[in-house]
Amino acid sequence: MRLSILLLSVLALGFGASTLLAQQTLFGTVTDEIGDPIIGGTVKVLRGETFVTGGATDFDGNYQISVDPGTYNVEFAFIGYAPKEVQGIEVLPGQEFKLDMQFDGTEGILLEECLVVDYKVAPTKVDETSQGMTLTSKDRKKLGTRNINAIASMSAGATSSDEGEAVRVRRNRGNQTQYIIDGVRVPLTPPSPAIKYKQPQSDYTREDYRAFSENTFQLPQNEPLSTFGADVDVAAYANIRRFLNQGQVPPPDAVRTEELVNYFSYDYPQPKGKDPVSITTELGECPWNKNHQLLHIGLQAKELDVDNLPASNLVFLIDVSGSMNSQNKLGLLKESYRLLVPQLRQQDKVSIVVYAGAAGTVLEPTAGDQKDTILAAIDKLSAGGSTAGAAGILLAYQLAEKHFVKDGNNRVILATDGDFNVGTTANESLEQLIAKKRDTGIFLSVLGFGQGNYQDARMQSLAEKGNGNAAYIDNMLEARKVLVEEFGGTMYTVAKDVKLQVEFNPTQVAAYRLVGYESRLLAAEDFNDDKKDAGDMGSGHTVTALYEIIPIGSKSDFLPSIDGLKYQKPKGTDGVKFSKELATVRMKYKHPQDEKSQEKVEVTLDAGSTAFAKTSEAFQWSASIAGWSLILKRSEYASGLNYEQLISRAENSRGKDIKGYRAEAIRLMEISRNLSMPAELVETGR
Repeated sequence: MRLSILLLSVLALGFGASTLLAQQTLFGTVTDEIGDPIIGGTVKVLRGETFVTGGATDFDGNYQISVDPGTYNVEFAFIGYAPKEVQGIEVLPGQEFKLDMQFDGTEGILLEECLVVDYKVAPTKVDETSQGMTLTSKDRKKLGTRNINAIASMSAGATSSDEGEAVRVRRNRGNQTQYIIDGVRVPLTPPSPAIKYKQPQSDYTREDYRAFSENTFQLPQNEPLSTFGADVDVAAYANIRRFLNQGQVPPPDAVRTEELVNYFSYDYPQPKGKDPVSITTELGECPWNKNHQLLHIGLQAKELDVDNLPASNLVFLIDVSGSMNSQNKLGLLKESYRLLVPQLRQQDKVSIVVYAGAAGTVLEPTAGDQKDTILAAIDKLSAGGSTAGAAGILLAYQLAEKHFVKDGNNRVILATDGDFNVGTTANESLEQLIAKKRDTGIFLSVLGFGQGNYQDARMQSLAEKGNGNAAYIDNMLEARKVLVEEFGGTMYTVAKDVKLQVEFNPTQVAAYRLVGYESRLLAAEDFNDDKKDAGDMGSGHTVTALYEIIPIGSKSDFLPSIDGLKYQKPKGTDGVKFSKELATVRMKYKHPQDEKSQEKVEVTLDAGSTAFAKTSEAFQWSASIAGWSLILKRSEYASGLNYEQLISRAENSRGKDIKGYRAEAIRLMEISRNLSMPAELVETGR
């Protein structure tokens, strides 16, 4: 296959001598010869053979990287193909540079064949010797490149199931994985409803997800206060994307609504004054039940100036056990960390601890500007052996304590599939250890990798106890999002133990339900208890929460019913003074180095509701994602939802979407729509 790489580089950011020191933007688009974008390709910027920085192509094949003026080599790579390099690119202030490049991909194809599973295939040409089908260049053009690229690494090594057919696919001298239904690739461009197909068998039997029940409607007369910890974990979204891109419906317990909603950033106002977090509220029509309302609460953490970030003491704790020995685990982990290294500064210190059958230090604390040394240590990592996770965590904390930076960012970053099987494996023991270290000022962030044995429940528990966040990295685009674009928010906490408490007025609210946050619920008295752990927010992070509300006087099948009281009056029936208020939202938090909460921040919300079409973009987008989550969870509260309306609302509230993350979510909605389509509708085309 022939690929054409279009590289547009070097946009000057200023003029005059002062710009010689300013970083420039290296940007461009990676496409094939028929104009389709290469999605998720790796872009490395090298000085000679030394790695400087890197990135990945987005869902339109675009990339954008900041570099200092100078001369570089730029390497492009994508799974299944030998890397291609453009040498001697001179980056100068005020000068735009353009390079068109073509190369013959058939000279560098690395994958000879792979297995496509669980779809009925109508091959265009049968190759008896390979027991599959051969795709000619004309066939490849018919199928296109966009979706072949997007799912290229998803099915290699898969096995067939009783519910579908497996075929071996070859394309000329090599192959990239592709799903084909009657000659049409899926899933990013969903098959027509008229195309008959079988839903693939789910393959998550060895993956572990925390079971939980959805929040139910509460009566404000009995439960006037709703309290929970603000959460910024987003691992569930990337994990669900992995399932859908493989043509599988995710297990319900893998779908955590708040993590889907919070995967996206929202344009909330920056905090003013001394508080590091601002509160925004909005009340509008609930899109999945016209008789209900939706309360939207947005938190915005203060964005710190990158130049003024505190010094970091980072310990990379890396799982190199046998279970990590695959390209989508340790291989992807190493490439991901290569993106993180350029963000480090001279005042930062980095250590690397690994664990398999035993734990050990492979890089003593090293200044962040010693990038070659750090990268060399990462490159040498290899997998093998059993998994002594607890021993690794102990060693990492010991190293972090030894080199503790006062008033700095002291953090252990655990990268693993979570499959601890040697040593102290009980979740409770590990959680107690991490919670104890958290109190010393050393936080824990968790990066999850891989599939098949991914231990999601354990990863979530460890991150929650460690005052950190959890992310799941399924490709280089996600690695760049977590470790480059959101570096400050991932690594630098501006407010810890952030708690929200909403008091509902029973003269306006018949019942309410918090949408998501099931694992972050707190008792009402926990709001004022500084010993109770809660959510944490990093630099620039946003947190969004939604309440579904049944207004007084509305008819609803979900309205709880209780018998009248015999010995006392129902609570809240005399709230005349505050009859126009719907609710009061309160927030408490601690500064990262403090153990005492600040005075609560309070916002009062009136009862006037806005039609959905007139609500803000943030309201409409978050509601659309929450509705999608309800469908994926097979929720009883999703009865008023259908995919056509859901996708239409998401399209209308997509906004600027510079990075393309919202466009990707819409494509995932289309995939899940087709995977959930009843067989009779698929066959009839209705």
